[in-house]
Amino acid sequence: MTTTLDVMGQVCPFPLVEAKEAIEKIGKGDELVINFDCTQATESIPRWAAEAGYEVTNFEQLSDAAWTITIKK
Repeated sequence: MTTTLDVMGQVCPFPLVEAKEAIEKIGKGDELVINFDCTQATESIPRWAAEAGYEVTNFEQLSDAAWTITIKK
């Protein structure tokens, strides 16, 4: 199952805080797609995922100031 979290317009650290809350609500093996536009989150979200033992299955820049990252729990 895939869950999408849209945190466009939120400044750091809120995209990361919401991602941590959202990943707790999904099942093991499910994916969380996070759409964000905070440049700091391009480093903080992948770092958190790696440190927490989650797999990043997709990470791409959508436009000049928008990204999407998919994390598998």
